[in-house]
Order: sequence, then structure tokens, then C-alpha cells
Amino acid sequence: MFQQLILIGNLGSDPELRYTADGTPVTHFSVAVNRRWTKEDGSQGDETTWFRVTVWRKQAETVNQYLKKGSKVMVVGRVAGRGYTAADGSPRASLEVTAENIKFLSGSPRGEESPFAEPPAEEEVFF
Repeated sequence: MFQQLILIGNLGSDPELRYTADGTPVTHFSVAVNRRWTKEDGSQGDETTWFRVTVWRKQAETVNQYLKKGSKVMVVGRVAGRGYTAADGSPRASLEVTAENIKFLSGSPRGEESPFAEPPAEEEVFF
């Protein structure tokens, strides 16, 4: 069975690049996905869901180079839920995504020219 999740949101923190013992690059960052709606009484409802994203190999290095806190991205990947107990003893859950493709949706916030700034008009560019 194949599962795929598409997220569009903003990075909640700068990406963290590390290397495994065998030298494989891996980057972690969080993405906030916001939902806003109008309630029956006319007031605005607002909800933010956080996802922890893991990116591997060359894509991990590229994400680390060009993205920072606040960058808007689209993440396509596989999701896994994980339950845990918080320090206060309450049960919690975490949604973790292993990214297969990431598309930059905002300019290059680090002030560098992104290699993905101007994709070809005839197709979407995923790296």
C-alpha cells in the first residue's frame, strides 16, 4: 500500500544538517501548516499543526543551504505517527514525515540564488 502526504507550510526553525556514521547527510526541520476558517458566530478560527520533517542525502544538503526559519515549502513524503509520554506524564503524539520531494515556494531567504528559483514552465521541479 502506498501513502503520500503533501504539506504546504512554513519552516518553524532553521534546518539542522547532520551526517550519519557512514557519512550520509540528513536534515531535520519542522513545518507549521495553518488552517483558518469562519465560525458560525462570525469569529475566526485558527489552528496550526506541526510536522517534523526528515530529508536525506543531496536533498538534505540543498535544503540546509537554501532554507531557513519562515521559508515557505511544499513537502511530499511519507508520514508516520509516534506516541510518547511528555515530562508531565500526559500522552502526546508526533507526526513525522520522511520527505521524498521538497519544492521551495518562497525566494531564497539566505540571500543566495537558489538553483530552483526559475523552474521550466512546462513542468514542476522536484529535487
